[in-house]
Amino acid sequence: MQPNRPRLVASDVDGTLLDRHERVSARTRDAVHAVVAAGDVFVLATGRPPRWITPVVEQLGLAPRAVCANGAVLYDSEADRVISARTLGVTALAEIAAVVGDLLPGCGLAVERVGESAHDSATPQFVSEPGYEHAWLNPDNTETSAEDVLSAPAVKLLVRQSSMTSGAMAAAITTHVEHLADVTFSTDNGLIELSAPGVSKASGLLEVGRTLGIEASEMVAFGDMPNDVPMLTAVGHGVAMGNAHPDAIAAADEVTATNVDDGVARVVERWWG
Repeated sequence: MQPNRPRLVASDVDGTLLDRHERVSARTRDAVHAVVAAGDVFVLATGRPPRWITPVVEQLGLAPRAVCANGAVLYDSEADRVISARTLGVTALAEIAAVVGDLLPGCGLAVERVGESAHDSATPQFVSEPGYEHAWLNPDNTETSAEDVLSAPAVKLLVRQSSMTSGAMAAAITTHVEHLADVTFSTDNGLIELSAPGVSKASGLLEVGRTLGIEASEMVAFGDMPNDVPMLTAVGHGVAMGNAHPDAIAAADEVTATNVDDGVARVVERWWG
Protein backbone atom coordinates (compact mmCIF):
# COMPACT_ATOMS: atom_id res chain seq x y z
CA MET A 1 0.00 0.00 0.00
CA GLN A 2 1.24 3.48 -0.83
CA PRO A 3 1.79 5.74 2.20
CA ASN A 4 -1.33 7.69 3.24
CA ARG A 5 -3.47 5.98 0.63
CA PRO A 6 -7.18 6.29 1.50
CA ARG A 7 -9.08 3.14 2.41
CA LEU A 8 -12.37 4.30 0.90
CA VAL A 9 -13.28 6.21 -2.26
CA ALA A 10 -16.72 7.80 -2.45
CA SER A 11 -18.05 9.32 -5.65
CA ASP A 12 -21.10 11.29 -6.58
CA VAL A 13 -22.71 9.99 -9.77
CA ASP A 14 -24.22 12.67 -12.02
CA GLY A 15 -21.75 15.32 -13.10
CA THR A 16 -18.93 13.44 -11.39
CA LEU A 17 -18.57 9.72 -12.12
CA LEU A 18 -20.70 9.93 -15.29
CA ASP A 19 -19.94 12.03 -18.35
CA ARG A 20 -22.47 14.30 -20.06
CA HIS A 21 -23.98 11.26 -21.80
CA GLU A 22 -24.46 9.49 -18.45
CA ARG A 23 -21.68 7.04 -19.27
CA VAL A 24 -18.79 5.72 -17.18
CA SER A 25 -15.64 6.02 -19.29
CA ALA A 26 -13.28 3.06 -19.65
CA ARG A 27 -10.56 4.95 -17.77
CA THR A 28 -12.86 5.75 -14.85
CA ARG A 29 -14.16 2.17 -14.73
CA ASP A 30 -10.60 0.83 -14.66
CA ALA A 31 -9.69 3.22 -11.85
CA VAL A 32 -12.66 2.06 -9.75
CA HIS A 33 -11.76 -1.57 -10.35
CA ALA A 34 -8.18 -0.85 -9.25
CA VAL A 35 -9.49 0.44 -5.90
CA VAL A 36 -11.50 -2.71 -5.29
CA ALA A 37 -8.77 -5.04 -6.55
CA ALA A 38 -6.42 -3.53 -3.98
CA GLY A 39 -8.81 -4.49 -1.19
CA ASP A 40 -10.09 -0.98 -0.62
CA VAL A 41 -13.69 0.23 -0.73
CA PHE A 42 -15.59 2.11 -3.41
CA VAL A 43 -18.94 3.71 -2.53
CA LEU A 44 -21.48 5.59 -4.63
CA ALA A 45 -22.79 8.71 -2.88
CA THR A 46 -25.68 10.18 -4.81
CA GLY A 47 -28.95 12.04 -4.76
CA ARG A 48 -30.37 9.22 -6.86
CA PRO A 49 -32.80 6.75 -5.30
CA PRO A 50 -31.85 3.05 -5.23
CA ARG A 51 -33.92 2.28 -8.33
CA TRP A 52 -31.61 4.52 -10.39
CA ILE A 53 -28.43 2.76 -9.27
CA THR A 54 -28.72 -0.26 -11.59
CA PRO A 55 -27.54 1.54 -14.79
CA VAL A 56 -24.42 2.75 -12.93
CA VAL A 57 -23.69 -0.72 -11.54
CA GLU A 58 -24.04 -2.25 -14.99
CA GLN A 59 -21.53 0.19 -16.45
CA LEU A 60 -19.06 -0.21 -13.60
CA GLY A 61 -19.15 -3.97 -13.78
CA LEU A 62 -19.30 -4.21 -10.00
CA ALA A 63 -21.97 -3.61 -7.36
CA PRO A 64 -20.78 -1.27 -4.61
CA ARG A 65 -22.50 -0.06 -1.47
CA ALA A 66 -24.48 3.11 -2.24
CA VAL A 67 -25.42 6.15 -0.19
CA CYS A 68 -28.65 7.21 -1.91
CA ALA A 69 -31.17 10.05 -1.69
CA ASN A 70 -28.52 12.47 -0.40
CA GLY A 71 -27.67 10.21 2.53
CA ALA A 72 -31.16 9.19 3.61
CA VAL A 73 -30.84 5.64 2.25
CA LEU A 74 -28.04 3.09 2.52
CA TYR A 75 -28.36 0.52 -0.24
CA ASP A 76 -26.56 -2.77 -0.94
CA SER A 77 -26.61 -2.89 -4.73
CA GLU A 78 -25.19 -6.42 -4.88
CA ALA A 79 -27.99 -7.90 -2.75
CA ASP A 80 -30.59 -5.35 -3.95
CA ARG A 81 -31.40 -4.55 -0.34
CA VAL A 82 -32.24 -1.28 1.38
CA ILE A 83 -30.11 -1.41 4.52
CA SER A 84 -31.59 1.62 6.26
CA ALA A 85 -33.68 4.70 5.59
CA ARG A 86 -34.03 7.97 7.49
CA THR A 87 -37.31 9.69 6.72
CA LEU A 88 -39.24 12.91 7.05
CA GLY A 89 -42.39 12.14 9.03
CA VAL A 90 -45.87 13.15 7.94
CA THR A 91 -46.07 15.99 10.47
CA ALA A 92 -42.82 17.50 9.25
CA LEU A 93 -43.88 17.07 5.61
CA ALA A 94 -47.13 18.94 6.26
CA GLU A 95 -45.34 21.78 8.06
CA ILE A 96 -42.76 22.12 5.32
CA ALA A 97 -45.43 22.07 2.61
CA ALA A 98 -47.23 24.92 4.32
CA VAL A 99 -44.05 27.00 4.51
CA VAL A 100 -42.97 26.44 0.92
CA GLY A 101 -46.52 27.07 -0.29
CA ASP A 102 -46.33 30.54 1.27
CA LEU A 103 -42.75 31.39 0.27
CA LEU A 104 -42.67 29.72 -3.15
CA PRO A 105 -46.21 30.16 -4.48
CA GLY A 106 -47.04 27.89 -7.39
CA CYS A 107 -44.33 25.37 -6.58
CA GLY A 108 -44.90 21.65 -7.09
CA LEU A 109 -44.25 18.91 -4.56
CA ALA A 110 -43.12 15.31 -4.91
CA VAL A 111 -41.62 12.74 -2.56
CA GLU A 112 -39.24 9.83 -2.74
CA ARG A 113 -40.05 6.74 -0.67
CA VAL A 114 -38.30 3.39 -0.41
CA GLY A 115 -39.30 -0.17 0.30
CA GLU A 116 -37.11 -3.18 1.02
CA SER A 117 -35.45 -3.24 -2.42
CA ALA A 118 -34.79 -0.88 -5.31
CA HIS A 119 -37.96 -1.74 -7.17
CA ASP A 120 -40.23 -2.78 -4.30
CA SER A 121 -43.64 -2.87 -6.00
CA ALA A 122 -45.41 -2.70 -2.65
CA THR A 123 -44.21 0.88 -2.16
CA PRO A 124 -45.00 3.64 -4.70
CA GLN A 125 -41.59 5.26 -4.66
CA PHE A 126 -41.77 8.54 -6.58
CA VAL A 127 -45.09 10.22 -5.86
CA SER A 128 -46.03 13.68 -7.16
CA GLU A 129 -49.02 15.95 -6.90
CA PRO A 130 -51.05 16.81 -10.03
CA GLY A 131 -49.26 19.17 -12.42
CA TYR A 132 -45.82 18.62 -10.93
CA GLU A 133 -43.28 19.81 -13.53
CA HIS A 134 -40.39 17.37 -13.69
CA ALA A 135 -36.79 18.52 -13.72
CA TRP A 136 -35.54 15.61 -15.83
CA LEU A 137 -36.65 13.50 -18.77
CA ASN A 138 -38.50 10.18 -18.48
CA PRO A 139 -39.79 10.49 -14.91
CA ASP A 140 -41.14 7.35 -13.28
CA ASN A 141 -43.59 9.00 -10.92
CA THR A 142 -47.02 8.07 -9.68
CA GLU A 143 -49.32 11.10 -9.78
CA THR A 144 -51.72 11.38 -6.89
CA SER A 145 -53.46 14.01 -4.79
CA ALA A 146 -51.51 16.61 -2.86
CA GLU A 147 -52.81 15.05 0.34
CA ASP A 148 -51.55 11.61 -0.65
CA VAL A 149 -48.08 12.97 -1.43
CA LEU A 150 -47.76 14.00 2.20
CA SER A 151 -49.52 10.99 3.70
CA ALA A 152 -46.53 8.72 4.37
CA PRO A 153 -42.92 9.18 5.55
CA ALA A 154 -40.49 10.08 2.77
CA VAL A 155 -36.73 9.90 2.39
CA LYS A 156 -36.78 13.09 0.35
CA LEU A 157 -39.20 15.92 -0.40
CA LEU A 158 -38.74 17.56 -3.80
CA VAL A 159 -39.87 21.14 -4.37
CA ARG A 160 -40.03 22.33 -7.97
CA GLN A 161 -40.34 25.91 -9.22
CA SER A 162 -39.10 26.15 -12.80
CA SER A 163 -39.16 29.96 -12.86
CA MET A 164 -36.41 30.17 -10.21
CA THR A 165 -32.92 28.83 -9.74
CA SER A 166 -32.43 26.15 -7.13
CA GLY A 167 -30.07 28.43 -5.24
CA ALA A 168 -32.68 31.15 -4.99
CA MET A 169 -35.28 28.64 -3.82
CA ALA A 170 -32.99 27.30 -1.13
CA ALA A 171 -32.15 30.81 0.03
CA ALA A 172 -35.85 31.66 0.30
CA ILE A 173 -36.84 28.79 2.56
CA THR A 174 -33.83 27.39 4.42
CA THR A 175 -34.02 29.55 7.54
CA HIS A 176 -37.76 28.87 7.79
CA VAL A 177 -37.52 25.08 7.70
CA GLU A 178 -34.06 24.28 9.09
CA HIS A 179 -35.62 22.95 12.30
CA LEU A 180 -37.65 20.51 10.19
CA ALA A 181 -35.31 19.49 7.37
CA ASP A 182 -31.95 19.91 5.68
CA VAL A 183 -32.20 21.73 2.35
CA THR A 184 -29.89 21.18 -0.61
CA PHE A 185 -29.86 20.88 -4.39
CA SER A 186 -28.07 18.84 -7.04
CA THR A 187 -29.14 20.85 -10.08
CA ASP A 188 -29.71 24.58 -10.41
CA ASN A 189 -32.79 24.42 -12.63
CA GLY A 190 -35.46 25.07 -10.03
CA LEU A 191 -35.41 21.95 -7.86
CA ILE A 192 -34.54 21.71 -4.18
CA GLU A 193 -34.35 18.55 -2.09
CA LEU A 194 -35.23 18.26 1.59
CA SER A 195 -34.18 15.47 3.94
CA ALA A 196 -34.61 14.79 7.65
CA PRO A 197 -32.47 17.04 9.87
CA GLY A 198 -28.85 15.95 9.96
CA VAL A 199 -29.17 13.77 6.87
CA SER A 200 -26.61 14.38 4.14
CA LYS A 201 -24.20 12.45 1.99
CA ALA A 202 -21.72 12.96 4.80
CA SER A 203 -23.94 11.32 7.43
CA GLY A 204 -24.63 8.37 5.14
CA LEU A 205 -20.99 7.93 4.19
CA LEU A 206 -19.82 8.13 7.79
CA GLU A 207 -22.34 5.44 8.71
CA VAL A 208 -20.90 3.20 5.98
CA GLY A 209 -17.46 3.91 7.38
CA ARG A 210 -18.53 2.92 10.89
CA THR A 211 -19.77 -0.45 9.66
CA LEU A 212 -16.42 -1.07 7.95
CA GLY A 213 -14.15 0.35 10.61
CA ILE A 214 -12.98 3.18 8.34
CA GLU A 215 -12.50 6.71 9.70
CA ALA A 216 -13.50 9.83 7.76
CA SER A 217 -9.82 10.79 7.62
CA GLU A 218 -9.19 7.61 5.61
CA MET A 219 -11.68 8.58 2.88
CA VAL A 220 -11.48 10.53 -0.36
CA ALA A 221 -14.70 11.85 -1.90
CA PHE A 222 -15.63 13.41 -5.25
CA GLY A 223 -18.54 15.72 -6.04
CA ASP A 224 -19.79 18.64 -8.06
CA MET A 225 -22.86 20.23 -6.46
CA PRO A 226 -24.01 21.77 -3.15
CA ASN A 227 -25.47 18.44 -2.01
CA ASP A 228 -21.87 17.14 -2.07
CA VAL A 229 -20.48 19.87 0.18
CA PRO A 230 -21.05 18.11 3.54
CA MET A 231 -19.32 15.01 2.20
CA LEU A 232 -16.39 16.95 0.72
CA THR A 233 -15.75 18.68 4.04
CA ALA A 234 -16.25 15.58 6.21
CA VAL A 235 -13.64 13.30 4.60
CA GLY A 236 -9.87 13.34 4.74
CA HIS A 237 -9.60 14.59 1.16
CA GLY A 238 -12.49 16.24 -0.70
CA VAL A 239 -12.22 16.65 -4.47
CA ALA A 240 -14.43 18.92 -6.57
CA MET A 241 -14.81 18.37 -10.28
CA GLY A 242 -13.61 20.96 -12.76
CA ASN A 243 -17.26 21.45 -13.74
CA ALA A 244 -18.41 21.86 -10.13
CA HIS A 245 -20.68 24.47 -8.58
CA PRO A 246 -18.71 27.25 -6.81
CA ASP A 247 -19.91 26.00 -3.41
CA ALA A 248 -18.40 22.57 -4.05
CA ILE A 249 -15.14 24.08 -5.29
CA ALA A 250 -14.90 26.27 -2.19
CA ALA A 251 -15.45 23.27 0.09
CA ALA A 252 -12.91 20.96 -1.57
CA ASP A 253 -9.28 20.31 -0.79
CA GLU A 254 -8.55 19.88 -4.50
CA VAL A 255 -10.15 20.57 -7.87
CA THR A 256 -9.66 17.91 -10.52
CA ALA A 257 -10.54 17.80 -14.22
CA THR A 258 -14.15 17.79 -15.39
CA ASN A 259 -16.42 14.77 -15.50
CA VAL A 260 -15.92 14.53 -19.27
CA ASP A 261 -12.15 14.50 -18.85
CA ASP A 262 -11.90 11.62 -16.34
CA GLY A 263 -11.52 13.88 -13.32
CA VAL A 264 -12.22 11.07 -10.85
CA ALA A 265 -9.78 8.68 -12.49
CA ARG A 266 -6.99 11.27 -12.60
CA VAL A 267 -6.99 11.53 -8.80
CA VAL A 268 -7.64 7.86 -8.06
CA GLU A 269 -4.72 6.81 -10.26
CA ARG A 270 -2.32 8.70 -7.99
CA TRP A 271 -2.93 6.05 -5.31
CA TRP A 272 -4.15 3.08 -7.29
CA GLY A 273 -2.42 3.63 -10.63
